[in-house]
Amino acid sequence: METIGLKTELDTRSLDLRRDILLTLRAAQRGHLGSAFSLVEIIRVLFDDILHYDANNPEWEDRDRFILSKGHGCLALYALLADKGFIPRSELWSFCQSGGILGGHPDHKVPGVEASTGSLGHGLSIGLGFALSARMAGRDTKTVVILGDGECNEGSVWEAAMSAGKHGLDSLTVLVDYNKHQSYGATSVVQDLEPFSDKWTAFGFNTREVDGHDIHELRATLSSLPYEEGKPNAIICHTVKGKGIPQCENDLAWHHKSKISSEDIDTLMNDLGVSHA
Repeated sequence: METIGLKTELDTRSLDLRRDILLTLRAAQRGHLGSAFSLVEIIRVLFDDILHYDANNPEWEDRDRFILSKGHGCLALYALLADKGFIPRSELWSFCQSGGILGGHPDHKVPGVEASTGSLGHGLSIGLGFALSARMAGRDTKTVVILGDGECNEGSVWEAAMSAGKHGLDSLTVLVDYNKHQSYGATSVVQDLEPFSDKWTAFGFNTREVDGHDIHELRATLSSLPYEEGKPNAIICHTVKGKGIPQCENDLAWHHKSKISSEDIDTLMNDLGVSHA
């Protein structure tokens, strides 16, 4: 599984979204690159093909709910929110700056953001509440939560998973961005998650594994939700931290940069093969 995603080709749309992330980083001169690049295809397929929403009416009652629990990957989410018209694209250029609405972690005041996240381990519990609320209200809506693999060290993740299995929430889907690295080491060293799929299955989930950069595989896997009546869904997405720029891939130095120059961004854009404008 370590090599899944490494050789998956990125199409023009995936490259363009990464370019917007780099332009956002240029404006702020800081941010999480690796954690955002591993997420792009997952969030892209959700917003392009799976989730029901109205960018002109973000509070539409019958929308599907999406939570990015690994909030430090927010640059991928911001790029999609701008792409879909939830926020002006120009708002990206005020990322982490005074007067802007986009912080280093998502805030529920941003249109299209359902919950403030980034204190890791909380998103699945919030999603659990959303899914239970929808059931009680008789709404046939989906709740989708993206977790980080390092985040799955948190006990609160598994408390929520146990509760989701108990309540048979087949409207709830967990996607894990399994890039196999966290801030200071490989997940296999910091706190080994394996056998990862078996853990989700043991907590009552119908579990699948996919290449998290393969658009067609993601679309096919997500289009068949729910997988089994009375069981929540878990999709382990095998990804590459920093996917798309060889010098950043699986390099923990690119987990977060507190200072990044325009020249650095130019080099990254050249490596990605996109224009600088």
